Amino acid sequence: MEQLNLFPETPDKRAPVSDTWNLWHGCTRVSTGCRHCYMYRRDEAVGRDPSVVEKTKSFNLPVSKLRTGEYKGKFKVPAGSMIYTCFSSDFFHIEADKWRDEAWDMIRERSDCSFLIITKRPERIEQTLPYDWNDGWVHVTIAVTVENQEMADKRLPIYLAVPMKHYSVMIEPMLSSVDLRKYLSIGKIEDVNVGGESGPEARVCDYNWVLDVHDQCVEYGIGFYYHQTGARLLKDGKEYRISREHQHEQAKKAGLDR
Repeated sequence: MEQLNLFPETPDKRAPVSDTWNLWHGCTRVSTGCRHCYMYRRDEAVGRDPSVVEKTKSFNLPVSKLRTGEYKGKFKVPAGSMIYTCFSSDFFHIEADKWRDEAWDMIRERSDCSFLIITKRPERIEQTLPYDWNDGWVHVTIAVTVENQEMADKRLPIYLAVPMKHYSVMIEPMLSSVDLRKYLSIGKIEDVNVGGESGPEARVCDYNWVLDVHDQCVEYGIGFYYHQTGARLLKDGKEYRISREHQHEQAKKAGLDR
């Protein structure tokens, strides 16, 4: 006899959230975009070696459950949440190979959430994917960072050859003009994200570079997001120094997102 489910589990009615999952910490520089890395700056300020890759106390965050309260026994991170992954390291760093299978297991289990993974190491993606990745998991976006034309031409051919459901490009920090047309024309990239460099030693970002990439995205009908101006923005021949608290706000006011 078929067993009836007379008392289905009460759905989780908590509002979806955004969460940052730094499952390991520490990284090593791989290109000029890493020169003024905010993680290095913060670690060195407190006497910590930022090049040491270590597993964190937040490693199990996606599958951690609440012990008390109205939602006891449910995941701390509710269904439908966006989980920004590994922002204090690189998910594909070789020193994290010993933990990555377990990380993929958690990502697989939480297919009710979305995961964003950003890397400067596209050459390591395919060899470290889970066994059942096939042509990608719909709830996972792996984005690649290219800070200038040199890195775009080096990383994007490798990145776009990896089988995935979603492709996203981050030009952050933007250190030069970047022509993405030959990569956008392939039809895989869904959006491009641009941002200037922050911090006391930030390098200048020319607003004309931002506008040019915006126009490229318009030309190919894909998303464009201007995240932050950076600390030094060159606009109409004048350099502006922009405080940290206003960099996101000023980029939003530019009205370029689409």
